[in-house]
Amino acid sequence: MQCYSTKVKLSTAQINKFQAYILRWYAMHGRHTLPWRQTTNPYHILVSELMLQQTQVERVIPKYLAFLERFPTVETLSESPLSEVLKLWQGLGYNRRAKFLWQTAREVATTHQGAFPQNTTSLQQLPGIGPYTASAVATFAFNHPVVVVETNIRSIFLYHFFPNQSEIRDKQLEPLIKQTLWQHNPREWYAALMDYGSHLKKVLPNPSRKSNTYAKQSRFEGSLRQVRGAIIRALTAHSSLTLAQLKEQSTGNSTHFEDALSQLIAEKMVSRKNDSYHLADHA
Repeated sequence: MQCYSTKVKLSTAQINKFQAYILRWYAMHGRHTLPWRQTTNPYHILVSELMLQQTQVERVIPKYLAFLERFPTVETLSESPLSEVLKLWQGLGYNRRAKFLWQTAREVATTHQGAFPQNTTSLQQLPGIGPYTASAVATFAFNHPVVVVETNIRSIFLYHFFPNQSEIRDKQLEPLIKQTLWQHNPREWYAALMDYGSHLKKVLPNPSRKSNTYAKQSRFEGSLRQVRGAIIRALTAHSSLTLAQLKEQSTGNSTHFEDALSQLIAEKMVSRKNDSYHLADHA
């Protein structure tokens, strides 16, 4: 497929050609059976979006299914202890996502009577929901025609519209994403974009490198993030550990242990009581 003009204003012919190409590719190669593609429940969509952040689809599918089997509704999740949520989240990493999800469930269940807000501004008022997650929930749950920017979508527009440029800002992409949005079914359109963008990154040098937001993910081995995960993992296996026991159970670079534990306590993911540590059950 030819590369399009870098002009912000596209012609109707350019838009139609781009949309036809993406939709044709999706019809032939799209991941139509992904479980979160089978629902418009905003709670289920939010679970999938938080799980998918920096985690491969193949790892998310069984976790998503198991999570919703245990916490099928936002009310079920809101009434469950945080420690149980963290235990079920094990294997996904970035445990703060689990806490944000739990906090959001509590707020939706109490403040919003179990009904998720539908517009992106209100969605961003919920714990841990940023611009991308809000736009994803608005799109996939409510089929709203909003601009969605994430790594796979970014890759497509960098590849097709900015073939010979670098340091491209998202503000330059957003008008093009808005113009080419398939208004007939935004939900299907963005699913198509995400799948096609994922494909591009497998067959080409990562187009996202042309973005000014691109940053190579930091090494996990030896990182503070690894030790944070090890502490949570140790406390999911044991109801309570002394400081010495917790340090012994926690793998990774031991020089990060004190900082990691202090962060988790400050974030109220770990609690200390009578010289022992356990997963927190409160916000």
